[in-house]
Amino acid sequence: MMMDNGTHHQIVQLNTTNSQNMNTIQQQQQHNESRVSGEPDHFLTIRLLMQGKEVGSIIGKRGDNIKAIREESGARINISDGTTPERIVTMVGTIETLAKAFGMICQKFEDDLKQTCTTIPPITLRLVVPASQCGSIIGKGGAKIKEIRETTGASVQVASEMLPSSTERAVTISGKLDSIESCFRQICHIMLESPPKGETIPYRPKMMISPMHAPIIFANGQAYQVQGQFAIPLPPNELNAFGPLAPLAQGVPVPAAASLIPNGLPPNRTTLQTQREITIANDLIGCIIGRGGQKISEIRQASGANIKIADLDEGSQDRHVTISGTPEQIQLAEFLIHSRIASEIGGILITH
Repeated sequence: MMMDNGTHHQIVQLNTTNSQNMNTIQQQQQHNESRVSGEPDHFLTIRLLMQGKEVGSIIGKRGDNIKAIREESGARINISDGTTPERIVTMVGTIETLAKAFGMICQKFEDDLKQTCTTIPPITLRLVVPASQCGSIIGKGGAKIKEIRETTGASVQVASEMLPSSTERAVTISGKLDSIESCFRQICHIMLESPPKGETIPYRPKMMISPMHAPIIFANGQAYQVQGQFAIPLPPNELNAFGPLAPLAQGVPVPAAASLIPNGLPPNRTTLQTQREITIANDLIGCIIGRGGQKISEIRQASGANIKIADLDEGSQDRHVTISGTPEQIQLAEFLIHSRIASEIGGILITH
């Protein structure tokens, strides 16, 4: 979300005894500073990060769904091109029009889930928010985000790191329809009251790894290639290009081929070591660890990354998880962690 941070100062000769003039100038400056990309003060821009199949559901056949959402909500909605696994849905409007559009999107996702699930899982969506506004969402000592969770019943997670090549962070919200709609409204109010500071470099989705170098995982007899933060089904004819495969355990990720080093990387690829920290809700940490540490051990072995889970801080509902290794090992480990969470909650989890 780009903001017009230019403050238009007026040079006015003032009578220092005229407090009314001083108040007028202060109000004008506040008005100028709150303008959003030429929109009225009460307009807001919200960016959602979605998978291609979710965007397809929103658009609908011949664009019928997106047309209805635009017309009924009154929000301006733009969707980025479909050349990447991730796509940005940009919505512009007042909080009321945005909430209406968001509610219609969530309702469509719930309708889709009803067709495939006997028990409706949580609806999960990811907002892309300027990093300078994330502090207002979290609040001092995490007080604000705790209040949002308690008053709405929704799960809210603010990514600890910025999205690649940007100054924006992912804010993932999950819950039942009413809860997630209420949560969205509260976040919109916070973003409107606390505009971003400084220049915002927006996140633009792209392929993180070239297809031939991407890690391969196997689940339920299907091969998937990790692209960015998603696992893309791999056709059998493309799988042949990776050479003979080692025996596969059901649902256990393995290296793509014996001729490649772990994670499908060629021998001359850089092995630069780095680390990344993510936060996981404490009530979900058990599904990552597994009985006797079995699940976390599998993730470590499959990804090649070192994973450390910190103790729960007093007064916090989140656990810090530090992942160390090569960028590719970290990426695969994080993907497997979030896939495990998605499997546990039974929903579609969009992760950072």
